Formats: sequence, structure tokens, C-alpha cells
Amino acid sequence: MVSSASKQVFSFVLLLSLFHFSSAARSLAETNSDQTQQPILFQYHNGPLLTGKISINLIWYGKFKPSQRAIVSDFITSLSTSSPSINQPSVSTWWKSIEKYYLSNAKKTSSVSLSLGNQILDESYSLGKSLSVGTQIKQLAAKGGQSNAINVVLTSSDVLIDGFCSSRCGTHGSSKSSFIRGKSSKFAYIWVGNSETQCPGQCAWPFHQPIYGPQTTPLVAPNNDVGVDGMIINLASLLAGTVTNPFGNGFYQGPKEAPLEAASACPGVYGKGAYPGYAGDLLVDATTGASYNANGLSGKKYLLPALFDPSTSTCSTLV
Repeated sequence: MVSSASKQVFSFVLLLSLFHFSSAARSLAETNSDQTQQPILFQYHNGPLLTGKISINLIWYGKFKPSQRAIVSDFITSLSTSSPSINQPSVSTWWKSIEKYYLSNAKKTSSVSLSLGNQILDESYSLGKSLSVGTQIKQLAAKGGQSNAINVVLTSSDVLIDGFCSSRCGTHGSSKSSFIRGKSSKFAYIWVGNSETQCPGQCAWPFHQPIYGPQTTPLVAPNNDVGVDGMIINLASLLAGTVTNPFGNGFYQGPKEAPLEAASACPGVYGKGAYPGYAGDLLVDATTGASYNANGLSGKKYLLPALFDPSTSTCSTLV
């Protein structure tokens, strides 16, 4: 086990990129664990962060059960709330740590508050079952509101996306909006795929045996849905990256084309004591045996990634 939080951060960036395909995620990198380890050097690139009240609009593409939609919508509702869960640690506590980015921002912009917006169902696969991120995902994202919003496209397990599994579990970006009050601007969007049948070992770890790296016993998913609980991990990571680096010139480390952002800078870390192949010391539900680290408002439980703390240059976990 690594002896300090800062050493642990660098170890993960070097040893376990297993959970960093593109913006959300994951590819295995092998290196020498005896190399000198240093804290992550995070930089602010002087661009805008998302601020104020932001609606999260969900675009469901393909077949999702009502119970699956409830897992995601309850997570979004739990992020920013004036009535935090009495059960700690909570989803809102996890999200509140994002405020540190706004406090460390030289421009001292106001913070961000998220709420669940509109939900759009596209169960007829209007664009087919094979989509590209660059065109069709943007087209689907544009169906949501484009003012003070993040539009989240969620694709079902039978939808193929270019690069899904091979290089990413999801991504975030921005696109030009329609003309609003005579002006065109940008809106932020996120795409996350359900990996249950395509690549759970890559995009739903630690709830499935990993394809690469140390082979440890999978954890029990907190909502008993490996695919959707994996989507929550990637969605949480992408939400953190979207608000702190919405247009590619906010907070990140490394190249702009493949940035390490607020959550993706801490791959594979969910609890204290985490190391390659081990998610960390997590809470375990006494009834179901499921592992989690955050409570939602409705009694649901979630596993959320560690967030990079700009004030300490280390990965910060809820437990």
C-alpha cells in the first residue's frame, strides 16, 4: 500500500489507467512502481466554469427499465439539495467538494448547483443502434434544453457507439446551441453507455471482473444492476469534469486532447487504502452485501469516484 495520499495519486495515474478511457475512463498502462512518485500537477487554463443553477436533462436512448431510470434520476436529484440525506456520507457531500475548484479559481466565480431537468425517452432507436459520438450523440444531446443546462445522453446496452469499450466508457463535450434571444452559444453535454453486455470488465469495474490487471472478486453493485451502477460511476466522473472543464480550457492536467480532470485524475480510487485492483475500504450494506460510499436522498446507495482536491493536490474520498 502506498504510504501517503499524494504518492497514491501518482501511483494510480502511472499504474492503473484501467479506469481512464478518454474523458470517463480507462486503459491499462504498465510501468515501474519504483519510479519516483510526485503529486499531480493540476492547472487552471483560464477558461469559464459552469456556474449558477444548471439543469441536468436526461435523454434516454434505447430500452431502459423504469427502475433503471430511477437509479440515475435519484442520483441527479441527490447531488445538490437543500435537504441533504440524514445518512452520511451522502451524494451531496461528495458534490459539495467541487466548490474547492471555484474557490481556487483566480476569477473567483460563483459555485454551481445542479437539479434534475427534463427527461426524454427515445425507445424506438430513432437514429439506429450504431451511433457516432461526433454526430449522432451531439444530435441527441441537442434535444434537451440548451440554456443553463447539461444534456446527458444515456445509451442502452444494445447500442453500439464508436470507441465504446475500446477507448472510452463515456465522454463530455460542448456544442453550439440554437439561437436564444438572437444569440448562439455553447451548451455542455455528456454521453454514457450501459456496458453490461459489451464490456462490464472495463466500464463497470469494480462490479465485474476486470479484463486487465489484478483479478479481484467483483463487488456487489449497490442497486443490484451492474450496468447502471457502472453508468453512475462514469456519469459522476463526467459531471465533475464537465462543470470544472466545460469547454476544454478549465481545470485539467496533461494534454487538452486527453485531459485528466477532477475525477479521471483519480482512476480506480473509491475509498481509503485503494490500490491497483482494489477499490478501497468501502461501506457494505448489511442486508445485500453491496459495496458503496454514498447515500442518496431516496434511500438508494451509490459508489462514487474520488475527486482531485486542488487545495491539497491529492485524491479525496468520502470514506
